[in-house]
Amino acid sequence: MPLVHRELHRLAHKYMVREKGGNPLQTTALLNEAYLRLVDLKRVQWQDRVHFFAVSARMMRRVLVEFARSRRAHKRGGDLTRIELNEEVIPCMGRGADLIALDDALHALAAIDPRAANVVELRFFGGLTAEETAEALGISDKTVMRDWELAKVWLLHELKHKG
Repeated sequence: MPLVHRELHRLAHKYMVREKGGNPLQTTALLNEAYLRLVDLKRVQWQDRVHFFAVSARMMRRVLVEFARSRRAHKRGGDLTRIELNEEVIPCMGRGADLIALDDALHALAAIDPRAANVVELRFFGGLTAEETAEALGISDKTVMRDWELAKVWLLHELKHKG
């Protein structure tokens, strides 16, 4: 764990930077919660470093989404936890997309194109490059970029029509 702690902390910090002010969850708390969930994964056959960080990113995403859903339930719809999407990563989506809406849109995308949803999760949430994503999914860099572009357009459409 000490070998990957710095990288996981960096990943958790990226998530927290995207969060809008007022979120009491801190980077270390996010990292700790994700770690506890990773430790509970008994049946995972860790393939390599990329696979480990992809699963870690998925755990952090789940923690944040569950936290946001919990806050929304307590506030009866007010002050949803919001994230800022890095426009260099997903330029067409703009700033201030809602984490819960994005998660819902990703689930919808996964239902019709699981690979494209995985590409988004690994690239955006996992912080992986196109090459690392291709390696993790066992596909070519070109396929990753094609899925990435398609997913960005699809997610933008979904988020605009749901919000």
